[in-house]
Amino acid sequence: MKRLIALCLMLSLGAGLAPAPAAHAQSQVLNLQDADIRVFIQDVAQATGQTFIIDPRVQGKVSISSREPLSRTELFEVMLSTLRANGLVAVPAGSGVYRITPEEGAAAQPSSLSGSGGYGFSTQVFRLRNIDAASAAETLKPLIGRQGVVMPSPRGNLIVVADYADNLARIRSLLAQVDQDRTLTETVTLRSSSAREIAGVVNQVLNSPGAEPGARNALVSLVVVESSNSLVLRGEPDAVRAMLALIADLDGRAETSGDVRVINLQHASAEQLLPVLQQLVGQSPAAVEGEGAAAAAAGAASTAGQTTTAGGAGRRANIARYPGANAIVIAADPDTQRVLGEVIRQLDTRRRQVLVEAVVVELSDNAAQQLGVQFALAGVNGSSIPFSATNYSNAAPNILGLAAAAAGERNLPEDSSALAALRQTALDSVLGARGILTGGYGQSGDALFGFIINAVKNDTASNLLSTPSVMTLDNQEASILVGQEIPITTGEVLGDSNSNPFRTIQRQNVGIQLDVKPQINAGGAITLFLRQEVSSISGPLSESSGELILDKRAIETTVAVDDGAIVVLGGLLDRNERTTVERTPLLGDIPGLGNLFKATSRQNVQRNLMVFIRPTIIGSAADAQALTAPRYGYIRDLEAARSADGLSNLDALVRDYMQAAPITAPPPPPPPPVG
Repeated sequence: MKRLIALCLMLSLGAGLAPAPAAHAQSQVLNLQDADIRVFIQDVAQATGQTFIIDPRVQGKVSISSREPLSRTELFEVMLSTLRANGLVAVPAGSGVYRITPEEGAAAQPSSLSGSGGYGFSTQVFRLRNIDAASAAETLKPLIGRQGVVMPSPRGNLIVVADYADNLARIRSLLAQVDQDRTLTETVTLRSSSAREIAGVVNQVLNSPGAEPGARNALVSLVVVESSNSLVLRGEPDAVRAMLALIADLDGRAETSGDVRVINLQHASAEQLLPVLQQLVGQSPAAVEGEGAAAAAAGAASTAGQTTTAGGAGRRANIARYPGANAIVIAADPDTQRVLGEVIRQLDTRRRQVLVEAVVVELSDNAAQQLGVQFALAGVNGSSIPFSATNYSNAAPNILGLAAAAAGERNLPEDSSALAALRQTALDSVLGARGILTGGYGQSGDALFGFIINAVKNDTASNLLSTPSVMTLDNQEASILVGQEIPITTGEVLGDSNSNPFRTIQRQNVGIQLDVKPQINAGGAITLFLRQEVSSISGPLSESSGELILDKRAIETTVAVDDGAIVVLGGLLDRNERTTVERTPLLGDIPGLGNLFKATSRQNVQRNLMVFIRPTIIGSAADAQALTAPRYGYIRDLEAARSADGLSNLDALVRDYMQAAPITAPPPPPPPPVG
């Protein structure tokens, strides 16, 4: 406190300043030893007339000694230097107002944009005109103070810098030297070469050794203008001029390289691409069909004057394909070769694939009930009792067939063919009966009688679920069939007295069949041209006929489906109820007793059929792997569950026979961050 009192006595303003000579009325001499910094700031505020807002975190002691008197300006600068040496900063907060805070976090404090001498903390905005703000900010970070901040603003190409005022002045000078456009921009139009091909060559020349093939060079930027077959170059003047000379040399060499060019296709089919290219030059598609490269070159002279180039000139052009290498051979002038080469480049791309999955679901219920009573009455021994019987088509067995067989046993010899036929008919009738069956016969005097009662209830439920799937290229037809080929009789000739009989048959597919042609649209939707069929053998037409009845469900349609979406193609909801009552007239209408003179049959058939489809676009190998892995795992786990040891041989087969690693599912995505 004694040293502070001495300081106050030396100051000229207020009670704490010692009077100085007239020439130094506004000057003070400092001599402090371990003085409290907060008291020092207060004394400077009194001496300079400035206002200081002191942060509570400002603590410490200072020692200052001056031999000569200091003016107010010099005293203020000494205070700023002292603050900076002690990790403090004076942040401008208005006209003549400063906040004294620690350096840490000072850049985030609000402040005016004007500087405060060379030691104050300030914030300034720099607008860049030629260089990128993000790259400039990365360059300036090592030059910013420990507590300074530099932030780029890409939208306005601005840089916001918060730092000491003297450092801001240095950064301003540095940016003025760096933010200058010294690049050169040139446009060159090629005559004989493809602009895209030349751009690839130039980038490879400019790339440093070991760089990625597709990486962009840092010396010259190239932009391909396909409409005019031009290149726009921008970069350092020396590098641009060197590339211009290289491009001119390559374009000149292409002009004198000859009239025949061979292009090996990477993805497209030469057979499918050839007619398109021939139409562009006006060449007949049949002119070089099946010819090789030599025939194309030799035929160029013979077709002179008959074909035109893509530009409409009268120069000859001849195009052929070489199937052995899936290559296109072009015999034409350099300009036509360049145009056709650009067309091939755009068409020779990897086509996307589509996985089409169908789900066919059919649920059906069939319930049937039958109840019938049959009787027969006949007289014997010359009795006058007439023969009478009831017989219904929906009741089995047939009582008349049984009665005829019984009569044959009594009246026909054992070796009679008629008796054998009657026995077989009766046996078939009994074997065809279903449900509960009861009956009896007897004789009362001269009357012979018999009766049969049968009752049956049949419930049948079926659940048909099939999921055919097939993968194909975009706009390429594909089909899958899982089933059998069965013979269907289409004709039969017995001939005279069966001398030369023959029968013609036709094989027909029965099973599950899916035919599809997907077309990927620009918007991501998929247009499907498809036909889905599910067929099966229902059984023979009748017991006496070998012809088969086929059950068939087929849908043929064109739909538009989004990638990965499931839509219903169509279906059928069918319910059929049928009741059949056969009765004896008059007797069957008697209440209660009439049930003995009729047969009742009820049948209820209900069927639900739906077909769903789901297409999925596969654009890369990773997409194909992601779709294949779960299906591979499903089959592997299913095989392991059915084996006795619980192991699957599928992985071993893939390793041993295909010499490949088993397919594994990709790792799950990382969980989202918490908070």
